Parts: sequence; structure tokens; C-alpha cells
Amino acid sequence: GPEAPQPSDAAQVRLQEAEQDWAAAKAFYDNLVSKRPRPVRPGAITVAVSSRALFDLVEERRIYEEQGVEKYVEYQQDNENVTLKPGPAFYFVKALEHVNARLLELYPDDEERFDIVLMTNNHAQVGVRLINSINHYGLTIERFCMTGGKSPIGYLTAYLTNLYLSADSEKVQEAIEAGIASATMFTANKDVAYSDTQLRVAFDGDAVLFSDESEQIVKEQGLDRFFEHEQLNENKPLAQGPLKGFLEDLGKLQKKFYAKNERLNCPIRTFLVTARSAASSGARVLKTLRSWGLEIDEALFLAGAPKGPILVKIRPHIFFDDQMFHIEGAQKLGTIAAHVPYGIAQKYHKSA
Repeated sequence: GPEAPQPSDAAQVRLQEAEQDWAAAKAFYDNLVSKRPRPVRPGAITVAVSSRALFDLVEERRIYEEQGVEKYVEYQQDNENVTLKPGPAFYFVKALEHVNARLLELYPDDEERFDIVLMTNNHAQVGVRLINSINHYGLTIERFCMTGGKSPIGYLTAYLTNLYLSADSEKVQEAIEAGIASATMFTANKDVAYSDTQLRVAFDGDAVLFSDESEQIVKEQGLDRFFEHEQLNENKPLAQGPLKGFLEDLGKLQKKFYAKNERLNCPIRTFLVTARSAASSGARVLKTLRSWGLEIDEALFLAGAPKGPILVKIRPHIFFDDQMFHIEGAQKLGTIAAHVPYGIAQKYHKSA
């Protein structure tokens, strides 16, 4: 066949010049000196947080629902110098940034740390108030995605999101169905003092870290059949659940501290808080974590007892669970809880 046309000498020169311009621009950016932390590049652990999860926007939401979007935007612009109060994800984000600061001390050239993105369907006109509030609290959130009323879920993959937190349960459900670790944030009913030196994250087991395989058996065949099934399958690892990847991310960062002989001073601590019974069904859980090469700092098997009192002692910055009655029990006693809408428990919750 005929030979493919070759670029002209002039076109080749233009292409080389364009490549040189791009390289010069990149070198200029890379050599800029700033006292602020550099934006995190791919390879980081991206946590996307909605504006209603990061800040308390209850009154603003009421205006939006009762008076419409134009009055809402007007109100936000009129109050853009009024600092927003912390929302349910605020102290979690602060704890992530503390971990980042510690990592920068130990690994100044390493990009493997948390990258926090504000992911919101707010209009750009509201951005000034959000920026002012972020700067007021000294948060390092450089990346915004403001979609002007459209769902931001489609951008989560583009941002390489590892965890998405929102106050909108429909968007969280949409993200879970897209395969993104997500949870709906709920504010605690009591003010609690949170650690400012250690990120503390508590996970439920089934349908959060693990699949809902075992919960299906409980719901459909009863507790005795569940115990029998777990003992028969003790050496068969459970399938992974939606938050397994985030526990894995936390474990990777913990090991970076361990490598610097900082195990006893590690700024990350993880907890498994499960309604399972240790003697009857706990071995499979621990063996599953071992098969994944993951460690959990503390495992609490409650054998059906309420989780709220235990969480009061742990004081996690966030507690992930798939069942709303555990979320509500945690809220009442002052724990910030995040609902993971995954597995068979959602079917029963909706029917109720």
C-alpha cells in the first residue's frame, strides 16, 4: 500500500519546540519554592469530602430546600466572610493532615500520603466562603471539584478516589455501586474531644471490611446456621468488602512509621468493632485479615452487645458500619459515624 505521509520538516520543528516548551514549564513549576505543602501527585491516598460533610451547612441546606438555589447562592455570597462551623468529617480531615505532617518529617520526598479533595455539587459562587473557611482552620485542601448542581460522582474515578465521604446518602449509594469506597456521614449528638496526635479509625467487619456473605446467612437461615457455616469455613478467607482497600491504605502508611522505628508513636490506629462472637465466629475474621497481609491494632468482638459504649472509650474520628441501628447508637453517645450502604442489610433497612 501507499506509504504513510511523513510530517514536514517545519511540522517536526514545531513539535520539538512544543515539547521543549512543555519541559521548560514543568521544570519551572517543579523548582518553585513554597512554605506550603506541595500538592500531592498520583500515588497518594485520595480522600474526597463533600462540603456538607466537612462543614455544618444545615441552615444553608434549609434555605436551599425552602427558597431555591438562587436564594441559597445569594445567602452564601452575603455570608462569605462568616466562617462555617465544623461538620462531621472535619476532625477526621484534621487527623489526616496530622498524619501527613508526620510523614513529611520522615519522608520529605515521598508522595504516599493523604490528598484531600473537596468534592461538591455546590456552585462556583459558593467557593469563596468554602475557601475562606478552609483557610481559617488552616486546612490544606488545594483541589476542589464544584459541579454546579450536577452529581460529582463521575469525577471520583478521574480523581483516583480511595474514599468518598458525603452527607448525601443517594450520592454515596451511587458511588458504592460504582465500586468506590464511600460512606454517609452523621454528626454525633454530643461533643467529644478527639485526639489531635493520632488518627483513630474504627471499622465494622461484615459488609464493611468483608463481604456480606455471612450476614446473608444470618438474615436468611438464622444465627445457629451462621455459627456452623463460619466454623466449617474458618480457613477460607472472606471476600473483601467496600472498605477493605482503605484499611489497606492505612496499613501501608503505618508500615512507613514502623520502618522508622515509630511503631509505639504511630499516628494511625485501627479498630475492628464487630457484633460477632469471638469463640463462635471470630477465627475466620482474624485469619482473613492475616491472609490479606493486614494488621488491625485492636479487635473487639461484642457478641451482639451494643457498640456505642465501646466506641465512647475508643473515641474514633470515624466509625464505619453498614447497619443504621449501630450508626444511631454510636451517634447518641457522641461518636461520629459513617454508614456504608452495602450488602443485604440495606434490603432489610429499606423494607423496614
